[in-house]
Amino acid sequence: MTPVTWASLRGLRQVTCRAKYRGGVLSPNVVVIGGGLAGSEAAWQAAQRGARVDLFEMRPARMTPAHRTDRLAELVCSNSLGSNLPNRALGLLKNELRRLGSLAIACADATSLPAGDALAVGREAFSQAVTAAVQEHPRIDVIREEVLRLPDGVVAVVATGPLTSAALAEDIERLAGQGYLSFFDAMAPVVTADSIDMEVAFKASRYHWHRGEPVRPQANVSADYINCPLSCDEYYAFVEAIKAAEKAHLREFEQDDARRYFEACLPIEVLAARSPDALAFGPMRPVGLRDPRTGRRPFAVVQLRQDDLSGALYNIVGFQTNLRWAEQRRVLRMIPGLQHAEFVRLGQMHRNTFINSPKLLGPTMQWCTRDSLLFAGQLTGTEGYVGSIAGGLLAGLNAARITQGLAPVAFPPTTMIGALMHYITHAEPGSFQPMKANLGLLPDLGLPIRDKQKRQDALVARALADLEAAICASGLAPGGSDRPAPPCNH
Repeated sequence: MTPVTWASLRGLRQVTCRAKYRGGVLSPNVVVIGGGLAGSEAAWQAAQRGARVDLFEMRPARMTPAHRTDRLAELVCSNSLGSNLPNRALGLLKNELRRLGSLAIACADATSLPAGDALAVGREAFSQAVTAAVQEHPRIDVIREEVLRLPDGVVAVVATGPLTSAALAEDIERLAGQGYLSFFDAMAPVVTADSIDMEVAFKASRYHWHRGEPVRPQANVSADYINCPLSCDEYYAFVEAIKAAEKAHLREFEQDDARRYFEACLPIEVLAARSPDALAFGPMRPVGLRDPRTGRRPFAVVQLRQDDLSGALYNIVGFQTNLRWAEQRRVLRMIPGLQHAEFVRLGQMHRNTFINSPKLLGPTMQWCTRDSLLFAGQLTGTEGYVGSIAGGLLAGLNAARITQGLAPVAFPPTTMIGALMHYITHAEPGSFQPMKANLGLLPDLGLPIRDKQKRQDALVARALADLEAAICASGLAPGGSDRPAPPCNH
């Protein structure tokens, strides 16, 4: 078989790259495949550090089962990037990414919505901001075409996500010499705000916790969620309706793996089938909430979170589902407050794919047998939006460093970004599953700190200090050109 080179791949496209680079025709020295969170971040980081980047995105010429638009960094599931609290795993990871000059986190901060301690974004505004920044960058060319094979002869970042197209997936599999692991992910429905019955539903947030004690939000503060309360009878009737509802038909290629769901994003019908009480102890738990009509805690509650900047749309939190759409309308309208809900998006389920990163990648995101090939995002097993951004950032900055003859970097495992990348590249290959950022990935402090809050604070302080040391030692300029390391006092 004739080796596939970057030149031949460009020949297959039968187009000439638009030359934004200094007004002349120059070949890219970094190729990024995939315009999601990881790919957009990787392209931005590489370009900020002086590389000329071709960013390939196959939409809108070829859509995926989950995407609806042609915008870069489109969010297809929740609109929340998780906790912003500095002593939580996602809060720490976002602060590390801010320090490293992340484009996606900057856009998320600029388009944030009220969501208590979480960072939620206006879905359309966020993707528009990322798209504009990437398209306007003088060293990035966005090419709307599908890449069918891995490029050779050029530094490349593969960030095609969990819905990688069949042709490229086959080429990756040929390179890997082994099969993929697959699981299923499901999206939650979105309703219009004015179709929610606020005579029944109410605004409030669950308790947040401080030093191990629940803290009730003050009046009119942190009431960022709409809550639909259910009595005991209403709850169990709802569960039975879910169990009896007809599920959507899986495509043929998905049917063999239909039981391999990712535990952190289970469809409501899977939870309901496990136990009648599973939803009440999961996404419908009523802890910290009082129904203002009764003054008592509901037996269960369905929460909705603002999904756009104008507040016109709300998504049903934790209600990923693969019920048939007609069944979703019928069953979800059994929820008090949603009797007349108008759905702008109904839930659906799709197969996600990820590579066996512990066998195939190093902590710099480089392929084990090809230093010029890097991977990033959910395809590597970093679960969640912020994890995808983190992988894209690391792959992008390392791609630029490789083109400049600099050594690629891996962040210390005492940082959250380093711990997450270390996990996905050092876990047991035979049982590898996607992983979200969590403080349990960080090495032990080596000190007997019994107070949980103080222990978390110490882990965070160490992570941020070690990140600064790594930035200094590697000469990393956050969001800009790398340069020789200055003298450091660490």
